Amino acid sequence: MARPTRRHGVETGDPEAYAATVQDAVRTATALECSVGIGDNLLRAKIATEFGKPGGVYRLTEANWHPVMDGRPTRALWGIGPKTARKLADRGLHTVAELAAADPAALAAELGPSLGPWYVQLGRGIGRARVDPTPWVPRSHGRETTFQENLDDVDTMRAEVATLARRVAAEIDDRPALRVGVTVRFAPFTTRTRSTTLAAPTLDPATIEAAALEVFDRFPTGRPVRLLGVRAESGS
Repeated sequence: MARPTRRHGVETGDPEAYAATVQDAVRTATALECSVGIGDNLLRAKIATEFGKPGGVYRLTEANWHPVMDGRPTRALWGIGPKTARKLADRGLHTVAELAAADPAALAAELGPSLGPWYVQLGRGIGRARVDPTPWVPRSHGRETTFQENLDDVDTMRAEVATLARRVAAEIDDRPALRVGVTVRFAPFTTRTRSTTLAAPTLDPATIEAAALEVFDRFPTGRPVRLLGVRAESGS
């Protein structure tokens, strides 16, 4: 019998049967179909859900990883988007098998000490085996506004930034802000982001507003603006 556990997901000798019970429960509660991925780690289970669509069940483990995945493009890996796939392709890594065979040290030198080796691990199907039950808490909150007409007046822009900063400050709850960032999209379509680190973490709306305005004042003036955004990031 399947035994859900707090830290290890589901332990069962018949994962397909358990997946069927999950689908039945979802169908009963929502009248919707869902796909279920089965894997020996979280990466493989996530990718397996794609193979299970629509409304099916698929098992992807170490045993069938290479036959199923080796010839697929790197985009088939969870965590690799189009930009990363292009970077890998520029280095001759087009398929999952090619990425799995890559030198982690070489990719670390070119793509970063953490990301480079991590991409190689993805190619090899290596991922976290245990489910972390800790509820996800966002480390940042942001608000942005796209204007129907370009803003030309700096005072109007500053007033918009102040309003956004106040809205963000009202949403950060009990996670004090340590960094405040501002995004400006100049017409027609040039986006720039700048930020500052506060002297101390704070929940004070006035402090967050002042920091956002200070960052905004670093941007060049005299250019029409299409979008403004403010983001507050916590330190943990």
